[in-house]
Amino acid sequence: MSVTTTTGRPGPLRALRDPRTLRALRFAVLLALVLVFLMPVYVLLVTSFKSLQEADPSTAWSLPRDWSLEGWSAAWESLRPGLENSVKIAVSGSLIAAVLGSLNGYVLSKWRFPGADAVFTLFLFGMFIPYQAVMIPLAGLLTDMELVGTIRGLVLAHVVYGIPICTLIFRNYYVTIPDELIEAARVDGAGMLRTYASIVLPVSGPAFAVTLIWQFTSLWNDFLFAVFLGAPDSWPVTVMLNNTAGSGAVAVQYNQQMASALLASLPTLLVYLLLGRFFMRGLMAGALKG
Repeated sequence: MSVTTTTGRPGPLRALRDPRTLRALRFAVLLALVLVFLMPVYVLLVTSFKSLQEADPSTAWSLPRDWSLEGWSAAWESLRPGLENSVKIAVSGSLIAAVLGSLNGYVLSKWRFPGADAVFTLFLFGMFIPYQAVMIPLAGLLTDMELVGTIRGLVLAHVVYGIPICTLIFRNYYVTIPDELIEAARVDGAGMLRTYASIVLPVSGPAFAVTLIWQFTSLWNDFLFAVFLGAPDSWPVTVMLNNTAGSGAVAVQYNQQMASALLASLPTLLVYLLLGRFFMRGLMAGALKG
């Protein structure tokens, strides 16, 4: 049965198979999804630049009549202590977990020992233990160590929970490094740490990018550990943001709340923009082998 019309033009089925038509449809669908995804961001952005009197749900979609920075100023004043704490927790916790995960992955993949597979399996079990299951004993442990309610205690908790996923990422990435390079270094007299520093570490950039993005995002967005193990002096920006959402006894300060949400999300956005091109490269490199 022919799919062409009487005029000789291609029928609808054949037109849909045309590569240019498929590209146009794909572009239209992706554009529609992008617009739907950006709609809340648009509301956040325009509301954050409105004055308190103008910021109202009834005018959420309209542009500000008078652009104002009072929401951003109030958001910065209320979130600044939390932002400082979040930077300390996220940066230090991400770096420590990435370094320890790199060392673990190197030993488990290139400097194997009897029982290495069992140890690696135990590391993987740590990825599936929910936070809530260990929250009470973890709080007791940090209390005994005099670290509860401190930034150091929060960093320690996040590092311990971040080691399993970091070890998995680095172990799968290091499996792709040829064993001949490690053997050549051993023949030349290089020990474990010298081989790691001279051969393995210089090619670990994509894996570090993956783990740093993963850990930084997890630590920056943490709320449970911060509330349960933290104190007002060590609360990160997520707790401060939650407190901001409940502020305003007379009128809801929508402009401050929207500016606070954007301000709290900017660091993770910057991390993805700076290291995002290495993210998929590192994940794919670790998935090709092992």
